[in-house]
Amino acid sequence: MSRPARAGAEDEVRRLVPDVASLTAALDEGDYLADPGLATALFLSIRLPQPILLEGEAGVGKTEAAKALARVLGTPLYRLQCYEGIDASEALYEWNHQRQLLGIRLAEVRDLDVQEADLFGEQYLLRRPLLQAIEHPGPRPAVLLLDEIDRADAEFEAFTFELLAEAAVTIPELGTVRATHPPVVVLTSNRTRDLHDALTRRCLYHWIDYPRPERIAEIVRRRVPESAEPLALAAATAITRLRSLDMAKPPGIAEAIDWVSALAVLGVERLDAAAVEQSWGSVLKNRDDLELAWARGATWVAGTGRG
Repeated sequence: MSRPARAGAEDEVRRLVPDVASLTAALDEGDYLADPGLATALFLSIRLPQPILLEGEAGVGKTEAAKALARVLGTPLYRLQCYEGIDASEALYEWNHQRQLLGIRLAEVRDLDVQEADLFGEQYLLRRPLLQAIEHPGPRPAVLLLDEIDRADAEFEAFTFELLAEAAVTIPELGTVRATHPPVVVLTSNRTRDLHDALTRRCLYHWIDYPRPERIAEIVRRRVPESAEPLALAAATAITRLRSLDMAKPPGIAEAIDWVSALAVLGVERLDAAAVEQSWGSVLKNRDDLELAWARGATWVAGTGRG
């Protein structure tokens, strides 16, 4: 990329997010509420630029932060959901073997020689999220989300180092591909295992705490505008109460939204024991957790008595 073109792209990003306050307001306009610490970390990730690792319990809004950032920048989000055993073919690229075989057969029909290089050109390349983000034409950078990087293994972590450090990836048959507009890279982790120091050194870091009930209620009201404010706050408080139990899968913000959506459809205006008993399945998604909550009682969950 030429220096004037890169400078123009950087100027465009600066115009969109000149400071932390502007980014906070833009995220808020897109219905993502970021506290000052998170907004500052995201701002630095865009403007330095540098990958950012977001850690926190499941359901605190890590993935949504990347989605909101893409909306603010008006740019594509390329998401790679990580899992144990993921490799380059899912993350970066693979070759279209069926099309390669077709090319060989067509060459045989036409009595043409086929060189190995002919079968490993870009026309046979199936691009996966990492390569798509690297090749994004701009003018603003794409957002690349490596979701739940802690679920991948150490070998896959090492595979990402070139991308994180140099905004480049290497395809053995084609060489190194460098980003014209380096993507904004967001990694998320639920801390199912510790990440390697070599990965964390390459990233900014921010821990997202679980929000207070008032903030949860505000998020819920934006996602479920037909819900009453007292109901949203009561549900948010109830979920915070449930999270105090030793649950396998504590409910998060997504469950709060699901729960209030279900209560609104049921015509519930006030959270009480009867409403809780009607809607357990909207907030708890694990039998052991259900039994744990049942033992405390619907009245305790609703906060309408001792239970």
